[in-house]
Amino acid sequence: METTVNLDLPYIMPAQAQKHVTHNEALRMLDALVQLSVASRGLSAAPMSPAEGERHIVDADANGAWDGWDGDVAVYVDGAWMRLTPLPGWRAWVEDEGRLL
Repeated sequence: METTVNLDLPYIMPAQAQKHVTHNEALRMLDALVQLSVASRGLSAAPMSPAEGERHIVDADANGAWDGWDGDVAVYVDGAWMRLTPLPGWRAWVEDEGRLL
């Protein structure tokens, strides 16, 4: 098994080269997921000038950088969008609606 069961975080594997890459990826994922709060859930395309750490639940018919990410969580980190696919039990606060999903 190369990832954790619940959050799908990458493990550092024995004899793995560049262990810091795997560790840093897991930290990025945790930073994005713990106490998840998203700006919105109504966008199908990435904002033009996102802030570092900005998160959205991608709307249906996603396109551009989010093509095929319908319903996933998009997180802007290190100058690029990272995709997180929700698992059963995840909760998110939707900031523009003031609503917990």
